[in-house]
Amino acid sequence: MTMNKGSFRSALILGGAGFIGSNLASWLLQNTSAKVHIFDNLSRFGVRNNLDWLQGMAATSGRLQITVGDVRDAAHVERVVRHATEIYHFAAQVAVTTSISDPRHDFEVNLGGTVNVLEAARKSDNQPFIFFTSTNKVYGDFGAEDLYLDGKRYRSKNAAGTSETQPLDFHSPYGCSKGAADQYVRDYARIYGLNTVVFRMSCIAGQQQFGNEDQGWVAHFLYSALRGAPITIYGNGKQVRDVLCVDDLVRAIDLARQLPASSEGRIYNIGGGAENALSLLELMDLVKSVTGHGCDVTYDAARPGDQLYYVTDFAKFKRDSGWQPEISPEGTLKKIYDFYKKNRDLFALTAARPSILPAASASELAQPA
Repeated sequence: MTMNKGSFRSALILGGAGFIGSNLASWLLQNTSAKVHIFDNLSRFGVRNNLDWLQGMAATSGRLQITVGDVRDAAHVERVVRHATEIYHFAAQVAVTTSISDPRHDFEVNLGGTVNVLEAARKSDNQPFIFFTSTNKVYGDFGAEDLYLDGKRYRSKNAAGTSETQPLDFHSPYGCSKGAADQYVRDYARIYGLNTVVFRMSCIAGQQQFGNEDQGWVAHFLYSALRGAPITIYGNGKQVRDVLCVDDLVRAIDLARQLPASSEGRIYNIGGGAENALSLLELMDLVKSVTGHGCDVTYDAARPGDQLYYVTDFAKFKRDSGWQPEISPEGTLKKIYDFYKKNRDLFALTAARPSILPAASASELAQPA
């Protein structure tokens, strides 16, 4: 969908070199005439590859700007927000395990960084639209009282999945930081009149994703199978998640932006839903079906903060926007597999890579903000 030619759009994507951010930037560059400004600290593996991809797409149009910076730097965030008409906030610490080992870092990035973004938007003259990604982890553990085993998966007596009426119940520092952040986003809408939307997301997967054990499990399983690398499953492997292709998520984000402006602080649960739910064991079967490669698996005790079952009820967003997922988990896996085949040289580096690469210096890629 192309935008109205008479309207000027300047889209700031915080964490824009990452998996979801780069996919949104690609969609904006290809389907709108919006200026796209990426703000990222470049600390994750693969983000430089994502930037190369986007720069090739933007070519000499002048529509892509890249600034190296950290969301914890309030002054820098305020400078880059100043000219934005819409803000997409993906910059985050995303692993439950990391939040447990370093809860202060998790707090400073996820909650402190979000408050920096909100404050900058509040001071802006542009009244920008603000989109924030939260997580299903804000709903906690759920326990096992409503679950039962069925072959290779758990099932729930609540077949519709989890709606926004589910009480918040944080069970990890990550759940606390993201949950507190999404409440700040909502409250800045109500108190300061900002137009905000929060997506509490389930498992997102697709191209440009460099999955690992702590984040991006669908891609991690596929890449590990292709490389013959062992996978550790924490628990019995019958844990269930609903999978949403990043292409479907980007469509949802664009529809969220087009909703009538509201100062209520909209919050939606977003995921693949019951039709796109599968267990870890079922995913391994699907990986073998798509790639011909099986997974080398070992098992260990379940980890703190892990949910046995989470499936999204996205009925509220469907009612407000007409959206629903279009791509199956198998289709999503095929997209990841195609991405892998096109980037074999890059993936050859992953066997020996550190989990976190040094951030680029500001002089490498920064452009005037």
